[in-house]
Amino acid sequence: MDSWISELAQHGYSILFAAVFLEAIGLPVPAALVLLIAGGAAANGTLQATYALSGAIVATLAGDTLMFLLGRYTGWWLLGLLCRISLNPESCVLRAADSFYRRGRTLLVIAKFIPGINTMAPPLAGSMNMRFWPFMQLDLAGTVLYIGTCFGIGYIFSGALAAMTRGYNAFGRVLGWSLAVVIVGYLGFQIWLWLKTRRLARVSMALPVEAAREMAAGAWIYDVRSHGYLDAKATRIKGSRRFDPNALNQSRFEFPPDRAVYIYCTCVREATSGRVARELQQQGIHVAVIKGGLRAWKKAGLPVEAVPAAEMAELPAFQ
Repeated sequence: MDSWISELAQHGYSILFAAVFLEAIGLPVPAALVLLIAGGAAANGTLQATYALSGAIVATLAGDTLMFLLGRYTGWWLLGLLCRISLNPESCVLRAADSFYRRGRTLLVIAKFIPGINTMAPPLAGSMNMRFWPFMQLDLAGTVLYIGTCFGIGYIFSGALAAMTRGYNAFGRVLGWSLAVVIVGYLGFQIWLWLKTRRLARVSMALPVEAAREMAAGAWIYDVRSHGYLDAKATRIKGSRRFDPNALNQSRFEFPPDRAVYIYCTCVREATSGRVARELQQQGIHVAVIKGGLRAWKKAGLPVEAVPAAEMAELPAFQ
């Protein structure tokens, strides 16, 4: 604790302000820990509590405002980018949008205490047309609550924090082993997901050039994305058809029995395409997944087209 406090004293308030700003724009920075340490530093007189609190609030609001404006002017592209860490980014966007529309104003106040939601909330507010000043008022309330809570705990329990971290070398070894356990656990979880996927029914994969050749011979290609139909600037494979991955039980009749069928998405490991393909296989439809999805198709230099305006999904928006 004393070592960390001395670092804050040496580098002024820049560490604190940078940490909360970077967390606000979505980078994996432990701002809550920095706020706890800053609170302890303020209790020991190393930092001025007034400057630290006001600066942290301003830095957080600056990051949230930036994300709000990016959400407003880039639309659902930014949300798709933030959701790409999810196995199914399409459902991630839709689920987040629906939850935020129903609880948005309340969610903004407590969002910073919820990992993942803290980054998604400001761009969601911007994308869903929330007015700027109501957003700022709610975000200010949430920011003050979050920073005040973390900083206050560090300030009040500065003695306990110092006792917990006394003996820096021993603490560093424990922290190192803890990080190693977390990394091993994460890798084990990824391996488990991979094995689980392999145990599922196998689906046929096709390279983009193969699918393009079959399409020229009469095959049908279906776009099974969801969030790809939210952004007004979205593109898709030229000549492909839209297929809602959440309407499998309603769409069997749409697939031609005498033609090859290919599907694609934009998510990690073709997760949505794989799920849809397995469902269609159970219905007796011969289907293949385009390996790499839309990105691989574009990389191969194959033709794309703008998503027709009539097929764009209608999204909830704050009035």
